[in-house]
Amino acid sequence: MIVESKPGRVLVGRLPHGSDLLAELTRVAAENGVLVGRVEAIGAVSRARFGYYDQTGRKYVYLEREEPLEILALVGNVSLKDGGVFVHAHVTLADEAGQAFGGHLAEGTVVFAAEFRIEELVGVELRRVPDKTTGLALWG
Repeated sequence: MIVESKPGRVLVGRLPHGSDLLAELTRVAAENGVLVGRVEAIGAVSRARFGYYDQTGRKYVYLEREEPLEILALVGNVSLKDGGVFVHAHVTLADEAGQAFGGHLAEGTVVFAAEFRIEELVGVELRRVPDKTTGLALWG
């Protein structure tokens, strides 16, 4: 599936200290009417929850880190799922030793300080629908 879109508005800002990183990005997109877009962020978190998709078991497995971590990169997208705005993001984090790790961003990641950019894409509607081959909700 390939569709063409055009750039729309670009929202930039800072997320509140102590907020949930994924929930807050989703809130910003939804409250500003961004239905399709690109998300990125940098900063730090005081706690992280992220995961990976177990392709054999067809489920997400989540990991948690209860320590201060740097957000080296957060990239993702905005689309529609189950009638609402859905942010799908992956995050790369680093600990105090500089060891990097990451995966699928999950709720439960607490913002210490984070700056974000959400770029709206217009002229296209992307909805997530169940994909029988992978077991994931993919653009359809």
